[in-house]
Amino acid sequence: MNKDETYMNLALELARKASGRTSPNPLVGAVLVRQGRVLAEGFHRKAGTAHAEAVALRRAGPQARGATLYVTLEPCCHTEKRTPPCAQAVIRAGVKRVVVAMKDPNPKVSGRGLRMLKEAGVEVRSGVLAEEARLMNRWFIHYMKTGRPYVTLKVAQTVDGRIATASGESKWITGPSARRAGHRLRAESDAIMVGIGTVRADDPSLTCRISGGRNPVRIIVDGRLEIRPEARVLDTREAATWIATCVPEDHPARAALEARGAEVIHVPGRNGKLDLQSLMNTLGQRQITSLLLEGGSSLNAACLAAGVVQRAVFFIAPKILGGRNGLPSVGGPDPLKLEEAIPLKSTRLSRVGRDLVIEADLDP
Repeated sequence: MNKDETYMNLALELARKASGRTSPNPLVGAVLVRQGRVLAEGFHRKAGTAHAEAVALRRAGPQARGATLYVTLEPCCHTEKRTPPCAQAVIRAGVKRVVVAMKDPNPKVSGRGLRMLKEAGVEVRSGVLAEEARLMNRWFIHYMKTGRPYVTLKVAQTVDGRIATASGESKWITGPSARRAGHRLRAESDAIMVGIGTVRADDPSLTCRISGGRNPVRIIVDGRLEIRPEARVLDTREAATWIATCVPEDHPARAALEARGAEVIHVPGRNGKLDLQSLMNTLGQRQITSLLLEGGSSLNAACLAAGVVQRAVFFIAPKILGGRNGLPSVGGPDPLKLEEAIPLKSTRLSRVGRDLVIEADLDP
C-alpha cells in the first residue's frame, strides 16, 4: 500500500466499528494526518450523532489546519439532516488536502461536497480504496439508488442442499462457529425476514445472540395471517415484530396480534401470496435499508423468483443427508432447463469452523 491507501485503510477499519448501528446512514471513518503523524480519528457511531469528519476535527482542534483528511465517503454538504454539513466544517478548519474513497450516492450530495472543497482551494483526491468502501456500504448504495432494502439470503445447508430432514429436523446442520457468524449477520441488518412456515416449524425468537449485538426488526411473511398468538416471535420486549399479510385490514385475527405488540402491515397480493416487490417498497419507506432473509425453502424460492435478493450467503456443512424427501434450501417449481439457473457473481469462498461459506452477488 502507498501512503494514501495506508491511511484510508485505517479509516475503513474505524468505519466498520459501527457496523449494523448507523442505518439509515452509511458507515464512515475519518483520519487526520500531518507529516506522517495521525492527529485524530473518528467514525460515525449511529444516526443522529456527529459524522466521522466532525469527530476527527473536534479531536484535532487547531492542529487540523494544514493537515490531510482521509475519509471513506465524500463529506456531506446539505442541511436536510440532524447534523451540520461536514464539507463546510472541513473548510473552516483549514484542512489542506482531502482524500476520499468514494462519492456519496445520496443525490443530495453526489459530488457537490467535493466541488465545494475544490472551490474553497482544498486539494482533493478521490477513488482511494473505492472498491473496499463500496463493499462496506453496499446496502447504503443500493438503498440510495432504489429506495428499497439490500436483501441478503442466508442459508445453512448440507453439501447436498438440504436444510431439514423429511421429518423437519434442522438443528443443527452447521456448527457453532457458523451459527455465530449467522448471528453477526443479524446484528448487521435492520431487519430479519422469515415465512409463516418457519414460525410454525421452529417457533424461533429471531433475536441476535452475540454480546452487544443489535436485535433486528422481525418480519413475518404470513399471507393468510395464520400465526399463532402464542408464537415466541410475538414477544416484542426485545425486538419489534412486523407481520406482512395480504388479508383485508379488518381481518378478525389482527386485533389479537396487535394486542401482543406486533404491527400488521397490509401488502398487495392474492391467494395468500404477497407481492414481494411491493413489500420491499413498503420496507424501504419505513427506512429498512438492509434485510436478512432466513426464510425456509418456499420463501427463499419466492424471493429469488421475484428478483428481490442482492446477495447470498450459504453456510455449507460437510455432511450428506441423502434421501428424496429432505427439505431443499430453495424450493419452488422444478426448472426444466439448466439455463433457468440463477447465476451468481463475485463468488467468495471461506471457512468458518468446519463449515464452508459461499458468498456471492446476484445483482449486476
